[in-house]
Amino acid sequence: MVFIAVHLPGYLFDNGLAVQVGTTVLALVGLFNIVGTYTAGWMGGIWSKPKLLTWLYLIRGVVITAFVYLPLSPMSAYVFGIAMGLLWLSSVPLTNGIVASVFGVRHLSMLGGIVFLFHQLGSFMGVWLGGYLYDLTGHYNTVWQIAIVLSVVAAALHWFINEKPLERSVLTEITP
Repeated sequence: MVFIAVHLPGYLFDNGLAVQVGTTVLALVGLFNIVGTYTAGWMGGIWSKPKLLTWLYLIRGVVITAFVYLPLSPMSAYVFGIAMGLLWLSSVPLTNGIVASVFGVRHLSMLGGIVFLFHQLGSFMGVWLGGYLYDLTGHYNTVWQIAIVLSVVAAALHWFINEKPLERSVLTEITP
């Protein structure tokens, strides 16, 4: 996702769209993040969070596929920005909800921090790999394809998550 935030304006410019289109797309992503995050949190209170995440990642893959393989125009870029905004941070309340359900809330901030750390490492790889592959090939096609595959892999992995709390053994204090 951070690959998109960093490289999308260049991708659009390389494909003949005005620089203003790229900045507008990023603004739409930010605006629609609010709607997507709120809606995902609300939906996570009703339906299975792992199943919602599965659908979220599948839809991301479909949206990226459509964006890359359909004709590019300012309007298609704007629609892409809206769709990515709806899907971008909407994984956060669902992921935090799963962590809280499985592990409880006692250490939620630490566990959330670990999840966030690994997301940052993935974000770094997306941005770096995007630039590296662009330098090697002169285009972003490979990175878009990787993003599509990763969306499908993420969907498959989340399908099997069980959000039931882990069973914990009760430690009893031994008195002499």
